[in-house]
Amino acid sequence: MIKYQLEQKFLKEIAEHQLNSFIEEFNFPKKSQSINLTFNPKGFTVNDKIDKIINSSTQAIGFFSGGGGLDIGAQLAGAKMISSLDFDLDSIKTMSSNKYFSHTKHLHSDIQSMSVKDYSNIIKSNNPEKLILIGGPPCQPFSKAGYWVTHENRLGSEDPRNMIGNYLRMIGEIKPDGFLLENVESLLHPKNSKAVSDLEEAIDKLGYNFIVFKGNAHEFGVPQKRKRVFFIGSKKQIKGEPIKTHGSIEEILLNPSLLPYEKVIDWIGKYDIDKFYEPEESTHGKTYDMELKGIPPGKNYFALTKRDGHPNPKFEANKRFWNFLLKLHPNLPSWTISAQPGPWVGPFHWNNRRLRVPEIAAIQTFPEDYEFQGSRRSIQKQIGNAVPCLLGESMIKHLLNNI
Repeated sequence: MIKYQLEQKFLKEIAEHQLNSFIEEFNFPKKSQSINLTFNPKGFTVNDKIDKIINSSTQAIGFFSGGGGLDIGAQLAGAKMISSLDFDLDSIKTMSSNKYFSHTKHLHSDIQSMSVKDYSNIIKSNNPEKLILIGGPPCQPFSKAGYWVTHENRLGSEDPRNMIGNYLRMIGEIKPDGFLLENVESLLHPKNSKAVSDLEEAIDKLGYNFIVFKGNAHEFGVPQKRKRVFFIGSKKQIKGEPIKTHGSIEEILLNPSLLPYEKVIDWIGKYDIDKFYEPEESTHGKTYDMELKGIPPGKNYFALTKRDGHPNPKFEANKRFWNFLLKLHPNLPSWTISAQPGPWVGPFHWNNRRLRVPEIAAIQTFPEDYEFQGSRRSIQKQIGNAVPCLLGESMIKHLLNNI
């Protein structure tokens, strides 16, 4: 365990009653200069463990690989990645720069221009005993942001950004033993029922059994709340669902085999030192700098509204995006990491700053030794768009157990 001090200087702008409520969680004197915490540093490495996967006869081909979150998850689950694909060059450079994927053929292309012919030699040279396809087709047509547009103006399954059809086409051409298709939870919103019905019908016509599983990352050992839906398909019957490993205190009382949800401080506490400082993290002197300082850890802009009893309300509740000025609580999982956050979209660190690259990577459970390529903006996008590695591992393990 490592000692950590949450200094009072980062809390001094918080309204007294809200600060008292936060302080009561830690049982320390109100006049103390800091809150003394302890944390258990968590993380893992992969570039030094290539021997564990290089000889696997169970292999995978990745589509929409991005920075490699799902691909890492596949190899953690025991499937050797023999190919990855993405149209973003920085993402290809990221995966290529890591020894963990030194055996992988990285393709910089658009899936719309790909066919089974592009994979014939890759498959033949690797000669897999079992082969799976994995991918998370772009999800813009089904994102919650799309609900700001009227239903009549939403393209849904006909949206040109919808790559699900192309992914299904590759499944039909390559004919793997199984596949995993990941997307946002809002894919299952009633307004998308026709698209989902078409998707299920297409999978059935391809000859695969499948389950649709809604999972939250923090239920599988990820220090982040992130809801996703997975279509898990196999030529064999699929038994059961992925079994979650973590739960709330109430759930643990009913099921002692569960572990408590991960604390975000355990994954990012070690990065809160000067060595990891980034110029981009500072909000000093900017538009909502003082308002951010007035938010208690674990809260959002609601803390500065009349609804939450603030003595000098700055905002009106329910008039902003929920993650406006949203701040992490050290002892709870993070909220969803975004690929392209606005300037005042959280989560922010409890020390009143933006999160650092190694922090957002850790919250997505990327390995500590994993290298990213590209600009700061590009890296944020690669990390934010990824499937958390440990969530991907759990989903793909279930697939591998059923092929």
